[in-house]
Amino acid sequence: MSSPSVPLFRFGIVADPQYAALEPNLELDRYPAKSLAKLKQAIAEFNRHDLAFVVTLGDIIDRHWESFDDILPVYETLRHERYFLLGNHDFAVAPEHLTKVAGRVGLSSAYYDFTHAGYRFVVLNGNEVSLFAPPEGDSRRDEAKVLMRALNDAGAPNSHRWNGAISDRQHAWLAVKLNEAKAAGEKVVIMNHYPVFPENSHNALDSERMLALLAEHDHVVAYLNGHNHAGNFGVADGTFFVNFKGMVDTEGNSAYAIVAVYEDRLEITGFGREESRVLTLGKGR
Repeated sequence: MSSPSVPLFRFGIVADPQYAALEPNLELDRYPAKSLAKLKQAIAEFNRHDLAFVVTLGDIIDRHWESFDDILPVYETLRHERYFLLGNHDFAVAPEHLTKVAGRVGLSSAYYDFTHAGYRFVVLNGNEVSLFAPPEGDSRRDEAKVLMRALNDAGAPNSHRWNGAISDRQHAWLAVKLNEAKAAGEKVVIMNHYPVFPENSHNALDSERMLALLAEHDHVVAYLNGHNHAGNFGVADGTFFVNFKGMVDTEGNSAYAIVAVYEDRLEITGFGREESRVLTLGKGR
């Protein structure tokens, strides 16, 4: 067993760079054009560390297909392995490009998993059932409307068109992956663009179903996401829910993090506006 003072590995986190060559949105305090420089700064910091990988938690771009042409080359300067997942803004492109978004960032599937040093990382596609990611006429848009109507009728705060959900098929896949990880003795970290806890207007449309599934698995140690640019944090059934702050927000301050994975804890070192946290594994169970 490794020393409690020596991490098993470290990885980097970026949430919501949301780049586009646009004027700032002063009302929301977002500066999409400045995200190129912020990302370069974050990668320079990441490159100074021994990291297993760096993951971007969605909203790589703000809008426009050509925005990928500007921001993806910045990632080429990263000396570590990189993983992407997709957010709602990544689908703010012309309709003919909707089915090409995953491939544009090098993904053969928009949801997948990988393992590292006794951990299984499960990467979800939280846009699968939504009003924006499926092509026009796709039944998953209708499914999203049904989910939103039910949430609205229940008085839930997250019935918004900028939120999404995973399909029944992806939910079943997630359940299989959780069981596989348990059988292999692996701890699990789930990554999604959308939060599911605590209750918030940005939460996934299927957050209650997701929480119910995760509550059945005590080896799910953390759920990491972006989307809510203000950030958030909570603990439910022994799982830590960490909502990382948006890089695109504010004119001069960035936000990104490095997570050190130890035998007994996760230590998050925040840069810029991102908070630092120590998450003691098993706490709350």
